[in-house]
Parts: sequence; C-alpha cells; structure tokens
Amino acid sequence: MPILNVRTATSEDLNRILDIYNQGIEDRIATLEMEAKNFDYIVDWFREHQNRYTVLVAESDGVVVGWASLNRYSHRCAYDGVADLSIYVDRTFCSKGVGSALHSELEKEARENNFYKIVLFTFHFNENGQGLYRKMGYRKVGIFEKQGVMDGQYVDVMIMEKLI
Repeated sequence: MPILNVRTATSEDLNRILDIYNQGIEDRIATLEMEAKNFDYIVDWFREHQNRYTVLVAESDGVVVGWASLNRYSHRCAYDGVADLSIYVDRTFCSKGVGSALHSELEKEARENNFYKIVLFTFHFNENGQGLYRKMGYRKVGIFEKQGVMDGQYVDVMIMEKLI
C-alpha cells in the first residue's frame, strides 16, 4: 500500500484531477459523462468547489493519485445539510487504500462544514466503488431505473447514503 498524503486541492492539482476524471469517463464505470473534459471545464468546476464544497487530493510520492469532493446535492435550502460525494482514483492505484483515505478525510470536512448526510450515485456494476462505500458505512437506498443513457444504452443508477 502506498504512503499517502491527503490534503486540500489547489489550482496546481487541476491537471491531475482532470486526468483522473477523464479516466473515469473513458472506462465507463464511474460517471454518465461521455466526452472527455478539458481544462476550462475543470477550472470552472473547481471554482464552484470552494468553502463547504471541499476538494481533497491524495498524493503518493508527490503525485496526485486520487481526488474526492463534496458537491451540492440541491440548490433548495432544505437540502443544505446534504452533500453529494465524488471519489476518483487513478486506475493504476485502485484497490490500494486511496479511496478509503480520501473518504475518511472528506467525511471529517463534511462534519466540520455542517453536513449531516452524504449521498452518492453509482452504477450497479461498479463493484470496487460499492465495496468502498459499504466499508465506509453507506447503505443502499434504491435504484433509479433508466437514469441515463451511456453508449446508446439505458443505465440504472444505485443511490447510497450515509448519515454522519
């Protein structure tokens, strides 16, 4: 298992965050996004992820090997205490503890920023992701059937949650 340093992301991390996100788009196991994103996209995304909506990175030997973020679940004020979760790990570092390390630190950030619940959406075939989420205490809430289209096929999406 690599020695990891988990810290708050900075603008200097955006190229690696983008590379890792695009891996998730390319391999079709982490997102319904179909087209690789560019640097302008990730700059805008990062601008929206300040203050409560934290972005963390995990480094191994000074190289960013994963990232995680708390995302706005809804613009409705009734959901201000609910965050949506994203975790992406460089495919060469999967199953090496990166996701767990990121999640543990991100959950601390969520508590400090007055979130009481984290939700996430995952594919039923993303077994690595579901294993991580279950290990971290998430429970399956249900399935959105035909929630999106990927490569011309309808895709179901599993909803999971954790009260913190």
